[in-house]
Amino acid sequence: MKRSALPLVGCAGWSIPSATAAAFGAGESALHRYATRFSVVEINSSFYRPHRPETYARWASSVPSSFRFSVKVPRSISHDAGLQATGRLLDEFLDAAGCLGNRLGVLLLQLPPALVYDGRRAAAFFKALRRRTAVDVACEPRHPSWFTRSADALLQRHGIARVAADPPRIPQAAHPGGDTRWSYWRWHGRPRMYYSAYGDPDLAALAASTQEVERPEASWIILDNTAHGFAVPNALRLQTLLKETKHA
Repeated sequence: MKRSALPLVGCAGWSIPSATAAAFGAGESALHRYATRFSVVEINSSFYRPHRPETYARWASSVPSSFRFSVKVPRSISHDAGLQATGRLLDEFLDAAGCLGNRLGVLLLQLPPALVYDGRRAAAFFKALRRRTAVDVACEPRHPSWFTRSADALLQRHGIARVAADPPRIPQAAHPGGDTRWSYWRWHGRPRMYYSAYGDPDLAALAASTQEVERPEASWIILDNTAHGFAVPNALRLQTLLKETKHA
């Protein structure tokens, strides 16, 4: 079935390799130039350290009104606290990230591989999060226990999309889950995560898969294979393949 809208494609970070610089327009900063070709970006640095509210506000002012940011939830919440007793940490993070204004599109919660699914703990955390924000949330669990009907139902109940990741740790992890009214695809590079480039067959398969979901136009696709600069050329190529898929 033909679709009328395309997923949103971007990268983890807005660094532009010199080899692809000519594909972008002029701008006063790397983010400004990045936004001439992509409409979304994932901020990963927030996972490691807090950013000042003024920093988020400056980033928001550097992009068009239609541009959207995905901001990764700090590891102090997901890893150190393990989703428990996080009220103060959530307040601090959301107060700062909220300075992106309406350009804040997604909160990305990546869970540690050792975090086993605990329905009570997860429900308490997502309730606390939802009391504070209505922003779309994408969760990337990495322990197999999160890929069950009960875990999926809990994510859906709280309006949380489960990330479709590559490479997947288990087969189910390759497909969107949770709240499927929208989807978030996060491709890290394969076979070597963060380093390997994707070839056309893989990118074409991704383009086809995103057209099979309920609302392709509500899908985010983030290329995270940034270590050797492959995310940007892969994302640019994916944009072309998505257009070809739509008109096929």
